[in-house]
Amino acid sequence: MGRSSLRCFTDTSFLCALFREQDNSAEADELMATGLTGNVVVSSLVLWEFRQSARFQVYRHSKDRTKGFSKREADHMISALAKNLDARGLLLESVEWPDVHSLAESLSAKNTMTGGHRPMDILHLATVKHLRLTHFLTFDANQKKLVEAEGLVVLL
Repeated sequence: MGRSSLRCFTDTSFLCALFREQDNSAEADELMATGLTGNVVVSSLVLWEFRQSARFQVYRHSKDRTKGFSKREADHMISALAKNLDARGLLLESVEWPDVHSLAESLSAKNTMTGGHRPMDILHLATVKHLRLTHFLTFDANQKKLVEAEGLVVLL
């Protein structure tokens, strides 16, 4: 199966690299340019986490100009994400949240005490399992360990 036919789930770290210049942005851009556009799945939780993260960076910047980033930059990121969704560069998939939460509880019980996984990382992996996807996009090293421990493929 070629990359263009893969359906991958992305976490927020990958979205941040796509919509704000970071050290790993070139890698994210290249991956999207190789034909994954339209096959990258997001959940409403990932979208909310992305927007919340951008807004939180504005708060940090308002308290200390050496941290976070401006409201203008956050607004640009959120707008670019919305345009990408409208153009179907990313696919928003609906999930049954009670099922995702049940899977998340099992994943948490199995992995968190030994791997130190954060709640959102567990929820994103549970969403992937719920959607029966096998490929994941992340730049988060601990998320990658968790995903791979569960037998999924991380493309980055």
